[in-house]
Amino acid sequence: MMNVKEKTLTLPDGREIKIETGKLARQAHGSVMVSMGKMRMLATVVSNHSPKEGIDFLPLTVDYREKFAADGRFPGGFFKREARPSTNEILTMRLVDRVLRPLFPKNYHHETQIMIQLMSHDPEVMPDAFAGLAASACLAVSDIPFSGPISEVRVGRLNGEFVINPSLEDLENCDIDLMVGASKESVVMVEGEMKEVSEDEMIEAIAFAHEAIKAQCDLQLALAEEVESAYPKREVAVVEINEEIYNKVKEEAYQKLYDIAKKGTAKHERSAAFALILDEILEGLSEEEKEENGGLYKSYFYKIQKDAVRNLVLDEGIRLDGRSTTDIRPIACEVDLLPSTHGSGLFTRGETQALSTVTLGTSLDDNIVDDVSLVGKEKFYLHYNFPPFSTGEARPIRGTSRREIGHGNLAQRALKDMITDDCKYTVRVVSEVLESNGSSSMATVCSGTMALMDAGVPMKAPVSGIAMGLITDPDTGKYAVLSDILGDEDFLGDMDFKVTGTDKGITACQMDIKIQGLTYEILSNALNQSKEGRLHILGKLTDTIDASRDNVKDHAPQMENMTIKKDFIGAVIGPGGKVIQELQAKTDTTITITEDGDFGKIEILGTNPEGMKAAIAKIEAITFEPNVGDIFDAKVVSIQDYGAFVEIAPGTQGLLHISEITWERLKSMEGVYNEGDDVRVKLLAIDAKTKKLKLSAKALLEKPEGYVERERKPRPQGDRNKRNDRRNDKK
Repeated sequence: MMNVKEKTLTLPDGREIKIETGKLARQAHGSVMVSMGKMRMLATVVSNHSPKEGIDFLPLTVDYREKFAADGRFPGGFFKREARPSTNEILTMRLVDRVLRPLFPKNYHHETQIMIQLMSHDPEVMPDAFAGLAASACLAVSDIPFSGPISEVRVGRLNGEFVINPSLEDLENCDIDLMVGASKESVVMVEGEMKEVSEDEMIEAIAFAHEAIKAQCDLQLALAEEVESAYPKREVAVVEINEEIYNKVKEEAYQKLYDIAKKGTAKHERSAAFALILDEILEGLSEEEKEENGGLYKSYFYKIQKDAVRNLVLDEGIRLDGRSTTDIRPIACEVDLLPSTHGSGLFTRGETQALSTVTLGTSLDDNIVDDVSLVGKEKFYLHYNFPPFSTGEARPIRGTSRREIGHGNLAQRALKDMITDDCKYTVRVVSEVLESNGSSSMATVCSGTMALMDAGVPMKAPVSGIAMGLITDPDTGKYAVLSDILGDEDFLGDMDFKVTGTDKGITACQMDIKIQGLTYEILSNALNQSKEGRLHILGKLTDTIDASRDNVKDHAPQMENMTIKKDFIGAVIGPGGKVIQELQAKTDTTITITEDGDFGKIEILGTNPEGMKAAIAKIEAITFEPNVGDIFDAKVVSIQDYGAFVEIAPGTQGLLHISEITWERLKSMEGVYNEGDDVRVKLLAIDAKTKKLKLSAKALLEKPEGYVERERKPRPQGDRNKRNDRRNDKK
């Protein structure tokens, strides 16, 4: 029934990667199971045999899911089943999609769906690093045309040494976390975060990852050679160019497009001028020709427009808005724009604008991550919103898009390690993109940095970001690296490379390559050019605000942290939460308690300093624990014949016996103290059973010279028995 084929790759550290096909999901056009340790990942691909009509792009869908059963767990939520994808799953889908999409034939318009499922989880194996390998392998054993194989690996640097696909535990100690996607020939995608590393170190990490990818590509090719369905690949229809129409459009439009591109106009003005040329060409056609070949005229027009813009850059070094290849658009920065937020920052660069806000909270506001491969809490997180008006469009809003999640994650990775470890707060940054014409995610990093510093969040250093582009001519070998690209340059160019960092080094990056054969020379030039632009932008930020404010704003919540013994947690909370709820209501604070080993960690958040002091005092009183030998400034609460009860702390009293007040013998308490008097006492003992406190004032007084302690003779046992009998008789 089954014709199972498998191949195994042994890594230098002894771990094994196995890919297998022919056993599972045999009706898919390609399917593989990827294994490492106890991890099992199933990937399938299906591509319709007929192209989808009316489109000129590849309708590719990549879906990645982690099954909770793979880890022996129940999904959360009411319905107890996997529902919409998590943030981690969406980010993995994007990683795979960005590597695969450029490698399909340009005129392959068949609807294609790749589904990747984690079927068995191994805590020592991070599955997202194998999703690209699994997706490419199922394409390799299918008949679907694809310029692969490719693979993806995660490279970390642990104690100065590069590691391929480290475990989650090891990754937490790495100063580089980079996901690299590549074919055997060239790097296609890079994304990750770093702790202020240099450009040369980043290139070294990419090159190290590429060597590991080459071995994984050979593994796929070896498997495909043994699978009959892998060859031959489907034929892709060749679309012949209508030379007559193409030359006609080029003759009428090329120079006009070139001249408009050279004027250096704004986005909407330039778009209108380009559209006018197309309208003039179409108006010169007969109705019959327009109906028959109108689509070709439009298609050729956009191709010629792309050529004109690219040639202008390569030949004259002039870009659509008139800048040179290294120029950065004009920048405007502002902080404290929104009076009611805890912090705000507005960053405008050319026609791109982002407004970020900061909200400070307690651990109750942590972002809970409950995935199969990732479980924990985020004390810092960033949300990115891209409304349609930012590009002058009107379209329905249907939830958060995958693009918004991806851009927000990049900005979050850029900033998170620059917040100091002693930050008490849970911090949420929200970026609202108000205008967009290129690299709104990098504008988010810049506005987010300013908002954090405006809010008084302690930062190691401010962070800026820049998006780099690339235009190449494979025939001549000419290329141009573009700093701070426009939206049109992203669309018309060959690379989108986003880099963020401080003045010391890179903190995050994301690179997508749309061509094959990117050299390390070009990559190095792009990184070095990005550093110059990034530092220029950083200077504009620090001219506005160069460090975090010393304190949070008056209307922002203050936070105090306390640590108590675990045994006192119940007393602070009270039965049914009564004590802590009343305390929060009376002091207008938010109080959270979390258990941490033998201790309880308390966070007190509030805007009223007096209320916070009252809350702290109450908790200190509840958790007060005196020690023998401690000295207290006490207050007399009540006076009895045998001594006085004094309060050494709010709610804590002890007996100061008449014999412990002074070295002289007192016959009565009359005239010794009044209620409310202050008295300094020392704790002599704590009764083990009753927990009553024995206090002394005379222990703090100098013993009189010649003082002789009166000897107390024990009463005979018989006297004691008679006394007890008399007491019993009275009862």
